[in-house]
Amino acid sequence: MRTRIAAVMLTVAGIATLTAGPAMAATATSETGTAACATVLNRPCISHQADGEGIVGIAQVSADPNQLTMVQVEVRTQQAWGSPWEPVASATTVRLGSAQAVTPRVTATAPRIICATAGPALDASKQVTTCTNPF
Repeated sequence: MRTRIAAVMLTVAGIATLTAGPAMAATATSETGTAACATVLNRPCISHQADGEGIVGIAQVSADPNQLTMVQVEVRTQQAWGSPWEPVASATTVRLGSAQAVTPRVTATAPRIICATAGPALDASKQVTTCTNPF
């Protein structure tokens, strides 16, 4: 039941999650002042800031304070319908406990998505990748 609630919270936040598993959900606001989004322990929470000068991708992950945690965020664009999503900006943070990463500003006008990978830095099999819907 918790997994379904977390999945619904992620769907409401406009985030398409690629994997699921038991987790605890909470709400958090990023340090950069973006809107709150649903976060799940060791799962990335994605948001973005857009203005007339471009877009910045933001990802954060909640983790055990003793865990070495990795979070990577990418802004990806698509040049033509059906073509691959290409990363145009990325940022990675590795630290103990919860972590956040923020991409450099992107000015691309092509369709965009924000993708993030996060989880235990020393165990890639437990890392999760999540992407937003195109905008």
